[in-house]
Amino acid sequence: MTTDQKAPGGWAPLRYADFRRLWLAQFTSNIGSWMQTVAAQWVMTSLTSSALLLSAISAAGSIPVLLLAVPSGAAGDLFDRKRLIFAGQALMLVAAAVLAILSAVGALTPWVLIALLFVIGAGGALSAPTWQTLQPELLPQEFRSQGIALGSVNQNLARAVGPAIGGVLLAATSAALVFGINAASFVAVLGAVMVTRIPVRQPTSSREHAFAAMRAGGRFVANSPVLVALLIRSVGFVFFAGAIWALLPLVARHRLGLGSGGYGLLLGCVGVGAVIAASFGPALKQRVSPGGIYALACVMVAAPAALLAVTHSVALVAVGLVVSGAAWITGLGVMSAGYQSQLPAWVKARAFAFYLVAFQGANGIGALSLGAVAQGSLVRTALLVIAVGLIVVLAATWALPLPAHVGGDAHDADPLPLAEEPGEVSSGVVTVNVEYAVRPEAAQTFLAVAPDLRRLRKRTGAVHWHLHRDVEDAALFTEMFVTGSWEEHGRQHQRVEHADQEFLAKIDALLREGHPRIARHEFGVHVPRSWRAKS
Repeated sequence: MTTDQKAPGGWAPLRYADFRRLWLAQFTSNIGSWMQTVAAQWVMTSLTSSALLLSAISAAGSIPVLLLAVPSGAAGDLFDRKRLIFAGQALMLVAAAVLAILSAVGALTPWVLIALLFVIGAGGALSAPTWQTLQPELLPQEFRSQGIALGSVNQNLARAVGPAIGGVLLAATSAALVFGINAASFVAVLGAVMVTRIPVRQPTSSREHAFAAMRAGGRFVANSPVLVALLIRSVGFVFFAGAIWALLPLVARHRLGLGSGGYGLLLGCVGVGAVIAASFGPALKQRVSPGGIYALACVMVAAPAALLAVTHSVALVAVGLVVSGAAWITGLGVMSAGYQSQLPAWVKARAFAFYLVAFQGANGIGALSLGAVAQGSLVRTALLVIAVGLIVVLAATWALPLPAHVGGDAHDADPLPLAEEPGEVSSGVVTVNVEYAVRPEAAQTFLAVAPDLRRLRKRTGAVHWHLHRDVEDAALFTEMFVTGSWEEHGRQHQRVEHADQEFLAKIDALLREGHPRIARHEFGVHVPRSWRAKS
């Protein structure tokens, strides 16, 4: 996009009916979830004075992602996405209804409350990787970056409505009614999913086994330096910044002397910041690099955290929360969009699951850790730790790579030709040996790019990789890598992207004239053990 072209507005994706339907259903559900959060946190403060148990409410929704997101992401890449989303939302509906009933009969205890929130979190983890990677697919290419950002905005925009409604209803009625409304909100999601046409992926090869698919997703992420850098940045940012929301009830009740309605309005200020970020975010992304946006987000969350630690002014706290809400959604938006832009279709849900694991794990563990600091000393101390921690994270991650642009997707290339399938295919591993007759003067250049070649092979499916150099010819190299089966090697060819093909073309330019790459394929042979010595 040239600088004189105007980027699509932040709300432009809502013009498309399928995206709008799912986005509005999710918004309705998120309002209910924030109402539930207000009620659950307030109920917990009436059941116990423990800051650690209060922080566990946030952790109960996050920790299920650590356990379920990766297998759920693999399922999203392998199976019917509509049924998977439906199952997750139905589980959340049932658990939320049980929570409302137990609250109505006075049977809630701190651990029962945490357990049911954990089940609701498990339902969210079951569908989240598929849900978040599916929504941008409902949009044309030029709107997908804004669609990803709006997916992040959705939950934070619900902060502007859900907490305020939840706080008012909680003060006027009961927690049971608030929990019941949240249960009903999942009906909107189930209805929207039922009537929306979910794009069906046509498999280009036989379906992977679930465990093999998870391992392939892990190898892809581990061998993608930009993805690893984004995960590190996300963990550092969310660990500290997310803890603010976990400590906010204590700030509202004990430092500011507010009731449940006032607390809901404070959370609403965070949502107001999200609205501002959604409206002006695209213009900011045109003028500021992703690294600059990330730095601004860290500073603009750290400063309000320090403000919350020292002020007793409700007005100042409200302004600080608007600023931190805008910074929170802008920072998360640039990281989430940058991460998804690096994912090809074959690995999208399962690779994004690792981002969710990093995000929710950092959010839950950060909330528990800073809650423990608040319980062991003061809430003020925990807030100052958050402010200092964000600045330290910014300095420590400054040199890590970020995508130059956060719009668009990783594009798959046409599959590379595969060697003709032999008449008898072994079910075991396949070893591929590729010979490179490099020009003598280019040998060091080849060795310098060999780490990128290793990452390419392992990212697309190799489980082992080695490079060998000929004893007599120092510029003759043999690359050896192993895949789990002939089928997996076929998938490896289909997973090579345009950038990978360009990289291989640069390696070909280093070869001697008339000596192209030569590949040989070998099957493992089963040799039976014999315990009888032969004469």
